[in-house]
Amino acid sequence: MRVILASGSPRRRELLAAAGLDFEVIPSPAEEIHDGALGMAALCEENARLKAVAVAEKHPEAAVIGADTLVFLEGEPLGKPKNLDEAASMLRRLSGKRHQVCTGFCIAGPAERLRTFHCVTDVFFKDLDNSTIDLYIAKTNPLDKAGGYGIQDHGEMIVSRIEGEFDNVMGLPVGAVIEALQEIGLPKGAI
Repeated sequence: MRVILASGSPRRRELLAAAGLDFEVIPSPAEEIHDGALGMAALCEENARLKAVAVAEKHPEAAVIGADTLVFLEGEPLGKPKNLDEAASMLRRLSGKRHQVCTGFCIAGPAERLRTFHCVTDVFFKDLDNSTIDLYIAKTNPLDKAGGYGIQDHGEMIVSRIEGEFDNVMGLPVGAVIEALQEIGLPKGAI
């Protein structure tokens, strides 16, 4: 079965490659929605579905993986910051608090099969002062990451602990994705 990742995220690509999955990358042209009123799971799942379906329409024989990861602080979604000031503001808001990282993913499979899931991980931030935030931003690129941070990029500077899947915080709960692919027909030996 041909597998397509409908995302240009280098982290998702790394995670799937490390799992041994044979796949190709075709970034989705779908526009994300930003309606926090939908709630955490529904918003991430809907964005993942939009991304997967947009690519699956052109590749109906493939299993297409769409994904969307957002940081939620007290029920409010934090997407990717528009600039470094907004990234610093997000990190200040997350300082000393617990928040959730939700990744919705959708597998649009052959014969128009559609499976949508989500995974949530609790992330606990250290108390951050402005110098730590400035140093973190100087060492990373916070602009392409929900919430302005990547746990895999000097996460030890800002994160005290997590409860849940580390790879979910990076952008894709790989074990759950592979399980979903197997449910729609990917042979176990393909991984």
